[in-house]
Amino acid sequence: MLKVKRISTIVSNYKKDDSADVSVGCGRNCLGACCLNGAKLPLYICKKLKNSNTGEKVVANNEAREPPVTFLESLVLGEWEDRFQRGLFRYDLTACETKVIPGKYGFVAQFNECRHLKRPTEFRVDKVLQSFDDNKFNFTKVGQEELLFQFEAGEDDEEAKFFPCMPLDPENSPNVVAINVSPIEYGHVLLLPRVLDCLPQRIDHKSMLLAFHMASEAANPNFRVGYNSLGAFATINHLHFQAYYFAMPFPLEKASSKKMITTDKKVEISEVLNYPMRGLLFEGGNSMQDLSDTVSDICVCLQNNNIPFNILISDCGRKIFLMLQCFAERQALGEVSTEVLDTQVNPAVWEVSGHMVLKRREDYEGATEEKIWRLLAEASVSEERFKEVKDLIFDAISCSNQEEELERTKIHQQNISGSVNQKSNRSNGGPVT
Repeated sequence: MLKVKRISTIVSNYKKDDSADVSVGCGRNCLGACCLNGAKLPLYICKKLKNSNTGEKVVANNEAREPPVTFLESLVLGEWEDRFQRGLFRYDLTACETKVIPGKYGFVAQFNECRHLKRPTEFRVDKVLQSFDDNKFNFTKVGQEELLFQFEAGEDDEEAKFFPCMPLDPENSPNVVAINVSPIEYGHVLLLPRVLDCLPQRIDHKSMLLAFHMASEAANPNFRVGYNSLGAFATINHLHFQAYYFAMPFPLEKASSKKMITTDKKVEISEVLNYPMRGLLFEGGNSMQDLSDTVSDICVCLQNNNIPFNILISDCGRKIFLMLQCFAERQALGEVSTEVLDTQVNPAVWEVSGHMVLKRREDYEGATEEKIWRLLAEASVSEERFKEVKDLIFDAISCSNQEEELERTKIHQQNISGSVNQKSNRSNGGPVT
């Protein structure tokens, strides 16, 4: 039986000021305007994305520190451990039992009877795109003690930087890393892009690239970043990714695949094979941003067509699995078997990847590869539907390539026009504009 492994960690950079006046604002020390004035968090600025991780040093207080892989991991786990010691989680994750299910795929089962304490969704499960609703729970309502640090992507080729204490700027909404108060694994965190902008749970190119930055900066294949769309078991309609460390390959990562196409940006798109759910694998590309943009284009397409999905960012951002999801739809239609419904398992990104969180002792003790396969198969789209979605995706990629080519043509024509105007100005003695 596996156990959650405790590790030595750094001293937390975040220390609550016990002398602070808790009566300030609404009294909850939240991220709302009522409590935000004067709020500060550590700030980590990572290097600009490259095609490979090179292990540059972090600069803090003008002194060289450990390579980013060591520093960021220690920062995440150190801050997480600090919140664990302060009792900010809904249950003691270290008491949860975990085991590998015998079989070909190596599904992992965790017995977590407290997982039902997780916040239930307040949104419709049949609409992928829904407007942000400030009246419902969102991350501006969490206590600031749940926040770990700010995470920003560098815009130049300078070294990664770390600042122990930086103000939260409401005029320039920060990206924030926070604890998941209902964790699945040690170090389970949330990445909240532009948290104060109150963006709904929908992928855009900027937020996807930020998630790639975090996966790449972690420089540890045990660190995965996940995303659930609405309709695919995202329970909060406020833009967020999840991430945690797990020292085993997920069954989804070990699944075979068949290459379908290579895009103009050299991104390879393959079909996932021999797995209970249908999905796609993305890898390669001229750059990691090209890979991120391609996945974003497809996510936007799926969102606009009301198709739920889960995303797993794997191998430090080099591999992305996009799995199509229809469990909630089939459940609403009464098409999911009673046996599966009785488990109370909602197959979100981690379950889809093969890390099963089971809430009943009987399901944990009786877990087999066949039972898990049947559960995940209930969430899979049909072969016919999968073909329709693939055609839709390939059309979206084609349109995106055409738009980019048109934009390049416009820029080229503008450059030519500018050059001609400069020559004309020179010949007539006018200024060069």
